[in-house]
Amino acid sequence: MMGITGASGAPYARTLLQSLPVHEVCVHLVTSSAGRLVYELETGQAIERELPQNAKLYSEKDFTAPFASGSFPTMGMVIVPCSMGSLGAIANGISQNLIHRAADVCLKEKRPLVIVPRETPLNTIHLKNMLSLAEAGATILPPMPGFYHLPQTKDDLVNFVVARIMDQFKIPHSLTAPWNPDAVKIPGREN
Repeated sequence: MMGITGASGAPYARTLLQSLPVHEVCVHLVTSSAGRLVYELETGQAIERELPQNAKLYSEKDFTAPFASGSFPTMGMVIVPCSMGSLGAIANGISQNLIHRAADVCLKEKRPLVIVPRETPLNTIHLKNMLSLAEAGATILPPMPGFYHLPQTKDDLVNFVVARIMDQFKIPHSLTAPWNPDAVKIPGREN
């Protein structure tokens, strides 16, 4: 499952959707209305136009979606990007929409829940909500790209974060190479 909320960060969602193996992973995607708006603003495309063949799109109001129940098997959920409003609702058990409910189902069923929060700077409330979610079993994966792989483009930075998301679900990818100190010239070290 995948949720997209109204925080900035649509390139992460877009790259994740494009990178999932279409014959191996069925994506149940739910977006908030603000998530759809931000996606279109940041990518220039409506989410409906970019859905891969393995994805089914749900309204945030559709509480009859199969994954609104713990009896529907999933490999977990990622919310990318995740607004602080959605993060706060999930951390406090408030299911105002299908994204919140699906996240709650993952927590109660002990399934992976990966939250990719997009806000800076963070206030105390944000941090407490993240801690509450981490204590409940969620993985908090802020989109903080590394630079040790010497990124050359914006896509390199986005791919780094999306690779970390896919790693959480053990989905193979070729977005970034694993760290190899022999492939990088490190000052003061002979290669």
